[in-house]
Amino acid sequence: MFNLKKFLPHLIAFGIFILISVIYFSPVLSGKKLAMSDVSNAKGMARESEEFYKKTGVDPLWTGAMFSGMPTYQIVTHGNENFMSQFISWMNSIFPEPVSYLLLNLLGFYFLLITLKVDYRLAIAGAIMYAFCSYTFQIIKVGHISKVYALAFAPVVLAGIIRTLKGNLLQGFVITLAGLWMELYSNHLQITYYLLYVVLVLMVIELIDAMKTKRFSHYLKSCLVLLAASVIALLPSLTNLWSTYIYGKSTTRGPSELSAKSSSTGLDIDYATAWSYGVEETLTLLIPDAKGGSSNHELSKSSATFEALNQNGITGAQANSFIRNVPTYWGDVAFTAGPIYIGAIAVFLFVLGLFVIKGDLKWWLLIVTILSILLAWGRNFMGFTEFFFYHVPGYNKFRAVSMTLVIATLAIPLLAMLAVKQIIEWKQDAAGLQKKLKYAFYITGGLCLLFFLVPGIAGNFEGRSDERLKQYEWLINAIRQDRESMLRMSAFFSLLYISIAFTALWFYLKKKLKMEYLLYVLIFFTLVDMWSTDRKYLNNDDFVSKNKAEKPFVATNADLQIFQDQDPSFRVYNMAADPFNDASTSYFHKSIGGYHGAKLKRYQELIENHLGRGNMSVINMLNTKYFIVQPKEGGEPQAQRNPGALGNAWFVNEIKWVPNADSEINALTGFNPAQTVVIDKRFEKEVNGFSSAPDTGALIRLTSYAPNDVAYETKSMSKQFAVFSEIYYADGWNAYVDGKESPYVRVDYVLRGMVVPEGNHKIEFKFEPLYYYTAQKVSLAGSIFICLIIGGYFVYTLRKKSDTAVS
Repeated sequence: MFNLKKFLPHLIAFGIFILISVIYFSPVLSGKKLAMSDVSNAKGMARESEEFYKKTGVDPLWTGAMFSGMPTYQIVTHGNENFMSQFISWMNSIFPEPVSYLLLNLLGFYFLLITLKVDYRLAIAGAIMYAFCSYTFQIIKVGHISKVYALAFAPVVLAGIIRTLKGNLLQGFVITLAGLWMELYSNHLQITYYLLYVVLVLMVIELIDAMKTKRFSHYLKSCLVLLAASVIALLPSLTNLWSTYIYGKSTTRGPSELSAKSSSTGLDIDYATAWSYGVEETLTLLIPDAKGGSSNHELSKSSATFEALNQNGITGAQANSFIRNVPTYWGDVAFTAGPIYIGAIAVFLFVLGLFVIKGDLKWWLLIVTILSILLAWGRNFMGFTEFFFYHVPGYNKFRAVSMTLVIATLAIPLLAMLAVKQIIEWKQDAAGLQKKLKYAFYITGGLCLLFFLVPGIAGNFEGRSDERLKQYEWLINAIRQDRESMLRMSAFFSLLYISIAFTALWFYLKKKLKMEYLLYVLIFFTLVDMWSTDRKYLNNDDFVSKNKAEKPFVATNADLQIFQDQDPSFRVYNMAADPFNDASTSYFHKSIGGYHGAKLKRYQELIENHLGRGNMSVINMLNTKYFIVQPKEGGEPQAQRNPGALGNAWFVNEIKWVPNADSEINALTGFNPAQTVVIDKRFEKEVNGFSSAPDTGALIRLTSYAPNDVAYETKSMSKQFAVFSEIYYADGWNAYVDGKESPYVRVDYVLRGMVVPEGNHKIEFKFEPLYYYTAQKVSLAGSIFICLIIGGYFVYTLRKKSDTAVS
């Protein structure tokens, strides 16, 4: 029988979470949508695939719209074999985005705390601490949705693992299985990778404890249960994981064949550590504006900057516009959307937890917190970073090392809530607790007080952005004054919230405040603190009309000019934008540039060595038929025809063999791609000793184009070597001559080429990644299997409760 009274507290919590989520994102009630830049970019990246799928019902798995061609595994796919996609769609249909994002993060951490037997009101406070971390709102604003989901589901995974280790194998298995299913579906491997660190540290600590307490047998059983849950949870996501693994080896996350880059099997270390959190910047976990907030921070009219502008003749709309985007940030990175602020109350209670919590959970959370901070420092703690980068498997596959702080954003509020739980359940003399409470207050509150009274100890308030304004010394000085003021006020408010939490706990220990009122104080002031900080980075002004959000790009005159060309396939080089960091061109055309964090490594090397340097031979071989340029006199961008574009395919007269990748990429300088093709010697067998046989009447032309199927017809009197202006990717593309599969090779570093027999022939390239289709079947079976397991568990639980009630 369903026990409503027992379940009522969770319904109350759910109702509170819905209420605060809807209020925070209230513009959704009037039909507005959040203008998320990465979602807009995703629309640009995916448009060709989406349009093809709408017309044919076939998922192309390849797009020619960006970087001259690449798989869509990490852009958009349309499979529904993973049933978790239906759950997310259902959730978003009831709670419109981004309400659902915040709600899932609240529910995920609440579930973890409830699993740890935390009072539901305290679990509400903890969920707010976790979900309202400023980082969460910054990534929601830009549209890092997979990251948001991964953060929401990570606590559920931990709940299942902890439940398993603490004795309930069956329940722990089911929770871990469900949590990992959701976590892997989110498809943010970097967050999942960091979650693995959290789990590994926990497992090592539990192993040590099991050996000390002679519980090794149970520990071994728990490991086997968790292993089984992990393997099964992988199945529904196998389509994505397997294809990503295969694709990853060919991307910027994989090794390079160039000798200058061969030391790393992943990303370049300078690139990976470009976004490293400053050592001093770690203070933002406690004091949000310790480093000036964001790179584009809004100041008030009472600020020193606004006053300086007025004093120097800049008034009215011009001054108002400037103070809405002031470069107040003075931290280590080039620019930032804002600090990672976990909350003054959370940090205070975390420190308190270090004093009052005993056992493995404390050491686990402390270790992973320290680990995440040290890794986030990146280039500022290079020896530690290099060890992980070169010796820890997988670490060098991810950039933006500051993201490791997501571990701390989970661990700190978790230990904070366990500390309050410990205090509430304390049955001994409270005098010892009061002393520990004061220690935590002195450490955190004292730090805030110090920066409030003497903000100058933080430094000289000089930022990297000051260089841009060096001719306006008066303005730089004013901005630095505001940076100092921001630090002081931020430290004051952090001290205020810590003092409130300290006072409430003090009165509780003195038995002058009831437990429920203590929890209400923590809920309210945690929400006030986090809410006020988050509104600086995501607020109602970030919402736009539904139509604008769904159609983020508007065709320019240049686009309209290019639309007149009826050629089925050619490429565009948009020089009026940042061509290799731009999704708008891909929205309308096939671009030689694009926007993606995991492009093919060889293509990235082509950009670095040739495209970025304006090598017209390479630009022409990519069939770049149009340039979009910005007129010197201003106005809208214009389209310019490139007469040197070589078309979709052509025959060459000469093969230049090279011994390795270095020679191959160097050979693209000063060569004539219309006459000569550059081929690595490893492909000699496929070419079968072909020798050129010029045929002035030979013909090759494109007859049809689809993202996953490109067809040509050829006519020649003798064997010819054809170069196809299509990106080489052996893990899926197959070539057919008159319907018979035929060999083809990589040429000119990134393109395809093949020997074409004499006569009239149809040549077709089809993207047929069999591993993807095989994985789809396994994923479907895995989804069904997991649903049966979870359903069976609920039936078993209900029957067990029914039998207990009868007996």
